Amino acid sequence: MDASTLLEILRHKQMEALEGGGKDKIDKQHQSGKLTARERIAELLDPGSFVEIDRFKVHRCTDFDMHAQKIPGDGVVTGYGAINGRQAFVFAQDFTAFGGSLSLAHAEKICKIMKTAMKTGAPVIGLCDSGGARIQEGVMSLAGYADIFLLNVMASGVIPQITAIMGPSAGGAVYSPALTDWIFMVEKTSHMFITGPEVIKAVTRETVTKEDLGGAMAHNAKSGVAHFAAPDDRACLAMIRELMSFLPQNNMEDPPRIAPTDDPCRRDEALREVVPTDPNKPYDIRDIIHSNLDNRYFFEVHKHWAQNIVVGFGRLDGMPVGIVANQPNVMAGCLDIDASIKGARFVRFCDAFNIPLIVYEDVPGFLPGTHQEHGGIIKHGAKLIYAFCEATVPRITVITRKAYGGAYIVMNSKHIRGDINLAFPGAEIAVMGAEGAVNIISRREIQEASDPKSERARRIAEYQEKFSNPYRAAELGYIDDVIDPADTRFHLIQALRMLRTKRDSNPPKKHGNIPL
Repeated sequence: MDASTLLEILRHKQMEALEGGGKDKIDKQHQSGKLTARERIAELLDPGSFVEIDRFKVHRCTDFDMHAQKIPGDGVVTGYGAINGRQAFVFAQDFTAFGGSLSLAHAEKICKIMKTAMKTGAPVIGLCDSGGARIQEGVMSLAGYADIFLLNVMASGVIPQITAIMGPSAGGAVYSPALTDWIFMVEKTSHMFITGPEVIKAVTRETVTKEDLGGAMAHNAKSGVAHFAAPDDRACLAMIRELMSFLPQNNMEDPPRIAPTDDPCRRDEALREVVPTDPNKPYDIRDIIHSNLDNRYFFEVHKHWAQNIVVGFGRLDGMPVGIVANQPNVMAGCLDIDASIKGARFVRFCDAFNIPLIVYEDVPGFLPGTHQEHGGIIKHGAKLIYAFCEATVPRITVITRKAYGGAYIVMNSKHIRGDINLAFPGAEIAVMGAEGAVNIISRREIQEASDPKSERARRIAEYQEKFSNPYRAAELGYIDDVIDPADTRFHLIQALRMLRTKRDSNPPKKHGNIPL
């Protein structure tokens, strides 16, 4: 065969691979409001940077006449490229080819790029759009899932792993996303569930739609499985690119610092008025977060779930930081089961990837109630303690108002290796609020007083004077400084600059036993 013939064969095979399941199925994909696998990759990566791997790979199944049904690529497009000039590996399941179902060959393609990503120290991004295991392959497809799960665990804490659910994801297919660091979902077109509505109806007689069972908002607002919801494919991929701008390539690198365009000494006198003098009046902690960050930009994570705690990314003097903040606007900022899990997961990610933590504390305690106790608030609250105690990245806390009881300890206090602990002048650091404390400490004296009401008020005022301020803790060295709220940004940047060369470690061990 001459060279021109060989090249013609190559071009034909390339075109065949690019067509996926064919024009009709591509049109159907577009009609359902979804991009194709290749269009998604083109949207995600820098223009012209994608290099495909295993374009011609096909399955090896011969049962059920599958030997006559082969599509180059076998329902997944894999390779590498760049996001903002930094290398990233990607796989995108192709719903037009076998419904994106996973065969052993399909899994092998994914595993190949995951292994290469770990060797080269670059993130892996999975774009999932799959009908699940390829039933014709039986246990071979299950083995393929298991191979991926193992690599997800081996890569955890080594390279960032991001998943976008951009179509169906059911049964065993949901566990690889669950093992990754971040899950994005697209509203109306993506669904995740272990068992679908039909199985649920057959087993429990419960009727539920796909959207209510496992849609984007179900998992963003109710289960907490997903971290981000996007209105369409393009918005989802743009959000992934934005997230990537805060993350290092791997656990051996620092996060990418950019040249700052915001004055590090910028003051905001409005912050003096954000926290109400009435301790029972709510306010939005985001007002403080936005004010402190470079260009007032905050990339919030898990926005719709456990809203009594706020987490996300921003920059201070060009340096990416992770934010963990109690939210007085929701449940008075109390820590509950979901907030503890949300905070712990975020803290551990930041620690794994060398991202400094900024903590804003205004917490009256853990949420009381039988639902919380029987749901395991003791165990789940301990996860947040564990995460902060284990973290060795730079950690800075600002107490904006309340810091009561065990919750004071949990929110990155000096006692669990917080590096710099600051407080606003109106901060209250105590075992509990003045009224509750007086009810316990002075119950007998109040009851025996000639005017119990006046006596109670006097003792509350006395307790507030002694403990409802930051100075007792500052005298003991538990608070490093009491600051003017207007200068918070500069204090945070000063502390970060000082901590840039911080080195800390934990005792040698195989791994700890976090209270799961």
